[in-house]
Amino acid sequence: MSTPLVIVRGAGSALVLTQDEGGALPHVVHWGTDLPDAVLGDLAHLTGAPVPHNQPDAPWHVSVLPTSGQGWLGTPALEVHRAGGRTAPRWVATLEGGDHDATVRATASDIGLDVVVRYRLDEHGVLTVETELTNTAAEGEPVDVGALRAVLPLPTRADEVLDLTGRWCRERAPQRRPLTDGTWVRTGRRGRTGHDATLLMAAGTTGFGFRSGEVWATHVAWSGNHEHLVERLPEGAGAHAAVLGGGEALTPGEVRLAPGETYRAPSVVFVHSTEGLDGITRALVHHQRAQPGYRTTARPLVLNTWEAVYFQTDLDHLRRLADTAAAIGVERFVLDDGWFGSRRDDHRGLGDWVVSHEVWPDGLSPLVDHVKGLGMEFGLWFEPEMVNLDSDLVRANPHWVLGPVAGAPLPSRHQHVLDLANPDAFAHVLEAMSSLVAEYGIDFIKWDHNRDLHEVVRTDGSGTDRPAVHAQTSATYRLLDELRRRHPGLEIESCSSGGARVDLGVLERTDRVWTSDCNDALERVAIQRWTGLLVPPERMGTHIGPPTAHTTHRHLDLSLRMLVALGGHAGLEWDITTCSADELDALRAWSALYRELRPLLHGGDAVRSDHPDPALVVGGVVAPDRSAAVFSVVQAVSGRGVAPGVVPLRGLDAGRRYRVRVRSEAGLPAVIQVHPPAWWDAALGDGIVVSGAALGEVGLALPVLAPAQGFLLHLEGVDA
Repeated sequence: MSTPLVIVRGAGSALVLTQDEGGALPHVVHWGTDLPDAVLGDLAHLTGAPVPHNQPDAPWHVSVLPTSGQGWLGTPALEVHRAGGRTAPRWVATLEGGDHDATVRATASDIGLDVVVRYRLDEHGVLTVETELTNTAAEGEPVDVGALRAVLPLPTRADEVLDLTGRWCRERAPQRRPLTDGTWVRTGRRGRTGHDATLLMAAGTTGFGFRSGEVWATHVAWSGNHEHLVERLPEGAGAHAAVLGGGEALTPGEVRLAPGETYRAPSVVFVHSTEGLDGITRALVHHQRAQPGYRTTARPLVLNTWEAVYFQTDLDHLRRLADTAAAIGVERFVLDDGWFGSRRDDHRGLGDWVVSHEVWPDGLSPLVDHVKGLGMEFGLWFEPEMVNLDSDLVRANPHWVLGPVAGAPLPSRHQHVLDLANPDAFAHVLEAMSSLVAEYGIDFIKWDHNRDLHEVVRTDGSGTDRPAVHAQTSATYRLLDELRRRHPGLEIESCSSGGARVDLGVLERTDRVWTSDCNDALERVAIQRWTGLLVPPERMGTHIGPPTAHTTHRHLDLSLRMLVALGGHAGLEWDITTCSADELDALRAWSALYRELRPLLHGGDAVRSDHPDPALVVGGVVAPDRSAAVFSVVQAVSGRGVAPGVVPLRGLDAGRRYRVRVRSEAGLPAVIQVHPPAWWDAALGDGIVVSGAALGEVGLALPVLAPAQGFLLHLEGVDA
């Protein structure tokens, strides 16, 4: 007989746990759509699995910490040993909770372990699982932790898997596969989240999309090595079909618990939606916006100097750049790489966080004062976790560089890794950065991390190499936390050679991410669309690059570049002192539009179209009360049909009427047509008024756009 159910609820989702007699580890009866208590109570009886031949002699469950000892022969949630032995704990557990929380506490006194698993399902529908393991032995061999994963069951109807991959300048590329027998595991061993990180691993019903299907998704909130997995065995997972989950990817020997020590695994986030991927995103975005310390002030329009000047940090040129920026409405001016030490190129000086007297004989004050005198905030670039071997820091402290006794690891981008877990190195970087923030009143830091990590080991006092990704990631978090504690108003961007550190772990400590080093607007359409699965638009850096993209050498119209940059925390990365008068006028109108629409762009819910032709990309945001909306329409390449047809605009209030306008300030497209759609000319003026039902169920006949063209639709509710 089972003990009473523990039911945790939030935003239409529910997690139901129960526990068999004798103190066994609890198991999940249901994770998915919320149901009345009476219905949920029936599930334990209705879902009791049969006992097939050649299986354990009694029904078994996938526990909250499944291993082979309970019948699960898939990837174990826990892998531990003491000097190669005592690997099979026998748990005695308790289960408590209700409403939004549940806690499992278990003891394996035979081998001296305690485990705690905490579940919290918030009012937005985001379930966070936190797990910790303690070595309770008073003495003896340490406990080596190989894995501590969080997993939840999936039903049979979840039969497709979507995850993301990518590379530098092509982050967040989707890939789909059937959920078949076996293990689909995505492991990141790059020492950072990675350009190829999956961001979310989602399992769903056949053909699930942005606006349709039932979806279960997970995300590991960690910026170091990690894994996500979905796994199905022929015998299923107890009463369920498969499991979904993840955790930190640990190197052997990396986490070794002495008596009394505890390992706290990274949080793993789970979300269920009956409204496709947009439902997943809505929950995750609302969850983030409700976090303590989340920036709710208007996201300032940015100019970053990298693609404007690169390493050529000439004061007079930068002043002219700042003057031009202020004149078109820029609100934050960010000085990128090259301002410090001997850093005139990327071969030297990294780690010497001292203003270069050679380039700045009077310090940064002449530029900072000029920028702030124009009414803009001032930001500065750092890469605190990396060093060039040709630097004063390394010459003075060669033992601060991570690497094995056998010799230095492979260089990448002429960089090596600074051991932030070394207290002296940590203190040095903290004081250098903090003093500069205080001296110059720095408002914003672009925090970069420009390489994958190879042979990430620390050498201890006995000359023994120890794996160090966990310690390095934890130290980076402490550095971010301490800087923000000292400077509460300081805003920080997570950049990692573009979008290689995008996860909820780093986003707990930063205000936005640099989405990609690729400012090619056509590439950005897909990059931003899929990054937006997890990242709110106000936290996603989206800049207008120069006419010819630095990373792809593709030339694109200003209209498309302006349109795509409105999809996030907008800015520019372009030497706008070279712009024509017409280009500056266009940028001035665009920046005013950004400020006008900013509350909606950064406060609404994502709505993305599942158009059958992937060449046409339609998406935007709808106000939470559905009083207004913004949609961008982009023809990435030539469509497969003569015309795109009538495209619905989802997420609107069917009972409301909307004024629909094409906002020319975001740029107007080149078209391939004799006549526009019937509504187009009116929408370029005062707009057309039409019902939300017509727009959502039928839609708009779209113009025939040339490739790499698009436009912005602005919808405002009107009185009946």
